[in-house]
Amino acid sequence: MSEWVTAFAPASIGNVAVGFDMLGLALDGVGDRVAARRTDSEGVRIAEVRGLDGGLHPYLSVDPESNTASIAAKSLWDAAGQGGGIEIKVLKGVPLQSGMGSSAASAVAAVVAANALLDDPLEVEALLPHALAGEQFASGGLHADNVAPSLLGGLILCPQVLFPDVIRMPVPSGVSAVLLHPDLQVNTAHARRGLARSYPMQDWLAQQGLLAGFVLACARDDLDLIGKTLRDTVVEPQRKGAVACFDAVKRAAEKVGVLGCSLSGSGPSIFALCLESRARNVASSMEQACRAHGIGCQSWISSLSAPGARVEAR
Repeated sequence: MSEWVTAFAPASIGNVAVGFDMLGLALDGVGDRVAARRTDSEGVRIAEVRGLDGGLHPYLSVDPESNTASIAAKSLWDAAGQGGGIEIKVLKGVPLQSGMGSSAASAVAAVVAANALLDDPLEVEALLPHALAGEQFASGGLHADNVAPSLLGGLILCPQVLFPDVIRMPVPSGVSAVLLHPDLQVNTAHARRGLARSYPMQDWLAQQGLLAGFVLACARDDLDLIGKTLRDTVVEPQRKGAVACFDAVKRAAEKVGVLGCSLSGSGPSIFALCLESRARNVASSMEQACRAHGIGCQSWISSLSAPGARVEAR
């Protein structure tokens, strides 16, 4: 068997409030790692899955048919027609059901590690469909708003109608993302099933206008327009009830001055975009509001140009 190759994939903010299933943002400082090595036997085997504490994970499966990392790695390995198989180890750094792209980070780290073992590795953009195969298993839908930024970094526009193409967007200067993770869980697949199946034309047009304005604001580096458009008038009202501290955290963020604040993915994590100079104060205010509800939490501050997945060690 060959030596281990370890890849890191960052957590991400899905939807970015205004772009349900179409916008995603990579996060600095937190992510999953997957180590992989080639084997003589066919297929993908999971040697172990470890949790945030470094111990064997009590819930995540080592069945290769039931783990996002192995499903994604198998998709790539089979498509490449590479002989033999691979063995992987998964080290979770992103909390489960956190709204931080946990399943996407595992899938992305796995395909990046597996790709490094191929005789003829693919370009990074070509790994997206294989990472999506793993993410689709976990989330119950084909959407790239966590996978694409985790793979490529930065702010990504990824509407399904353009697949497999995605677009790395320009980001406004002097702006940071603050992400707060309350000690709660929200199952993404369940949250998706709970959404309304149809919407009034007025709501649909309003959200389209906000997305168009936000994309233009990023291209123009127009912070005023970002502040006017970074809102979710359709999905956030349906999901925020599952996060007991949401309204208080959002009020606290807005009180100290942010461009916008909403759920990250289906929650429970909550993100805000703000001026870099205000990021620490914003993070502190959001944490205080969360803890005032008796809910523990942690937060991260990230640039909007955080790097995507990468091989860390061979």
